Amino acid sequence: MYVHFWGTRGSLPTPLKADQVREKIFRALCLSRSHTLTSDEAVRSFIDGRLSFAVKGTYGGNTACVEIGGQEAFVLCDAGTGLRDFGKALIRSGRGKGPAVFHLFLSHLHWDHLQGFPFFEPAYCGGNRIHIYGCHADLERAFVTQQSPPGFPIPLSALGAEIRFHTLEAGQTYAIAGLSVRPIFQSHPGGSYGFSFTSGAKKFVYSTDVEHGPEAQEADSPFIDFFRDADLLVFDAQYSLAEAIGPKETWGHSSNLLGVEMAVLAKAKRLCLFHNEPALDDEALDRFLGESRQYLKIHAPDSPLQIDLAYDGLRIDL
Repeated sequence: MYVHFWGTRGSLPTPLKADQVREKIFRALCLSRSHTLTSDEAVRSFIDGRLSFAVKGTYGGNTACVEIGGQEAFVLCDAGTGLRDFGKALIRSGRGKGPAVFHLFLSHLHWDHLQGFPFFEPAYCGGNRIHIYGCHADLERAFVTQQSPPGFPIPLSALGAEIRFHTLEAGQTYAIAGLSVRPIFQSHPGGSYGFSFTSGAKKFVYSTDVEHGPEAQEADSPFIDFFRDADLLVFDAQYSLAEAIGPKETWGHSSNLLGVEMAVLAKAKRLCLFHNEPALDDEALDRFLGESRQYLKIHAPDSPLQIDLAYDGLRIDL
C-alpha cells in the first residue's frame, strides 16, 4: 500500500503567484553564491541538499484528493481539484481510458471536496466504472447539482463512464477493492466522515474536516481507537492551536498540536498534517511543520512518531 497526495489545500485552490516564484528563484540564487556550480549534476545536488523545501518546492495548490495505491483498483479519498491531476496522469500513462475501475470515498459534500470531478478525464471515457461512496444521504444529488446549469455545461448523466453511488453507515465495516473500510462520524458543518482503510497488516486513516472537542484527548475517545496503530494518519490541521480555540472555533477544523497529541495517544507510526490553510505560503507552512515537530519533542520526547506536512506530489509507502 502507498498513499499519493494529489491535492492537499483546504477550502480553495491556492496556485503560486508570479511574485512568489520570483522570490524562490531570488533566494535560491542568493544561497548559491558560495557554491561552485559548474555542471548540471552540481546544480541538482545543490538544489537537493542545500535548499529548504519552501525554496525548491511548494506545498501545492490543489484541494483535497488522496490516492491509496497498490490495490486491485484505483482508490481515492475526496474529489477536490487534485483529482484532475490524478486523471490527467492516468490518461498520459494509457491506464485511464478504460476499462478501469475507480473507488472514490467522500469525506463530505463541501465544494472543495467535489470540484475536481467535472474535470476528471477518466469519467468521460466509456468502459470505465466509477463507484462513489459516502455517508451522506444526498451524495448523488450533490454531484448532479454541481454539473447542472448554470454551474457547468456537461451534466453528470452525459459522462461516458458508468457511475454508481453507494451510501455507507458510520461504524460499519465494508470490504471494498481488497480493503477493509470503516467510516466514523466527525464534527464539521454539515457533518463529515473519516475513513480507516486496512490491507493485511497495514492501516491508513484519512481524517479531514473535523473539529475535535476536549474529549478527543482522552484515552477512551472513539477517535483514539479509530486512529490506533495507524501506519499513516492523515489529520486535518488547517489551524494553529490559537486559531482553533480562538477566532475560528466552531469553523470545523483542527490544529497541528492536537494532531500530535492524538497521534501519540493512538500510537500511530506516522502523522501527516493535511488540509493546509490557503492563507499560508510555503515559508509559513514550513514553519508550521517545524513547530509541530518541535512540539512532539516537548510533549512526548521518546515518541517514535514521524511528522510530515502533506504537499501535492508527496508519496508515502506503507
